[in-house]
Amino acid sequence: MQRRNFLLGGAAVMVGLTGASMHGMRVAEAANDPLATATDFGAKLMPEKIVKIVKTDEEWRQILSENSYLVLRKEATEPPFSSPLDQEKRVGTFHCGGCDLPLYRSETKFDSRTGWPSFYEGIKGALGTKTDFGLFLPRTEVHCIRCEGHQGHIFEDGPAPTGNRHCINGLALTFKPDGPVKSG
Repeated sequence: MQRRNFLLGGAAVMVGLTGASMHGMRVAEAANDPLATATDFGAKLMPEKIVKIVKTDEEWRQILSENSYLVLRKEATEPPFSSPLDQEKRVGTFHCGGCDLPLYRSETKFDSRTGWPSFYEGIKGALGTKTDFGLFLPRTEVHCIRCEGHQGHIFEDGPAPTGNRHCINGLALTFKPDGPVKSG
């Protein structure tokens, strides 16, 4: 069933994939650099080489909730103000809900008052774009570079320093707060 919009009945089931321990080590290393910018910090979270993830439609359906599947794989849009990630204020990294690639740092998040998590820039090398004519006028769609999961759209009405607003579906993301690295 392909739908452009759908009602969200409850909290989204966030997809957690492997890599948490390696993520913690990279966060600790980047957090120790007082001169690091949000983009630098995010770049340190990126894998050295990004290997494309290709799955069948059935494989995506098995690992994603129905609503996340509709957003990430069928380019649906969640209802505004439905995602708890719109109100997320902790320091950390927003990852792709399909493949766990780090996409956005919390330092680039801002309150656009649109009802969707918004960022003025993504982590360098993590995102791809294409022109979307779904509403008859061209828009810039943004997707994860690794699994090509639909994230949302980029508009040119955001804050400095980029002037961009990445309007992202919360169902397309997971959030990992920064924290101390646990040994052992």
